[in-house]
Amino acid sequence: MNDASLPPIERSISVSWDPAYAFRRFTSEFGAWWPMKTHSVGGPRVRQIVFETRVGGLISEEHSDGRRFQWGEVLEWEPPRRVKFTWHPSREPEAAQEVEVRFVPEGGGTRVELISSRGERWGERAARARKGYGIGWSYVLNVWAGRRTGSMRVLDAIAGVLKVVEWLRGGTRAAIARARGEIVAPRELRRGS
Repeated sequence: MNDASLPPIERSISVSWDPAYAFRRFTSEFGAWWPMKTHSVGGPRVRQIVFETRVGGLISEEHSDGRRFQWGEVLEWEPPRRVKFTWHPSREPEAAQEVEVRFVPEGGGTRVELISSRGERWGERAARARKGYGIGWSYVLNVWAGRRTGSMRVLDAIAGVLKVVEWLRGGTRAAIARARGEIVAPRELRRGS
């Protein structure tokens, strides 16, 4: 398959929550549920994950030493119906996927539909990365919904193996050094003015 023709990744999950709560939990409470130990640039160094709830708002991780890494930017904000954002943890913004999350009323609850597109922006690694993100978005939606599945336990075991590989590549410090998207404070803020 030509990387330019990669189809979007589509995942969905149903929850008993109404759309307003589901939307708020996904966005405003993003840092409370996101699996930052396994799905971040800094792993154990991450102090918080931030999702700024407005068009132009940044999605980022902040480390205990104050460093921040941008993961994306909110493109469209339509509470409680949908949110769309770019997504590029540890990559340049030019390589960003676009993620749209829809909150559709379903019976007494909500069906959440996540569509991740523009994966071809990753170039030669796009097809391989798409496979990983297909698994990753399912994992993340289950974490968001408060569910643990058997396949999640398998993925947790794989994450453990990947941590060993990361350690062999220089550990978390090396992963942070390789990461793109660090948010540098304006000079006056760095000086403490």
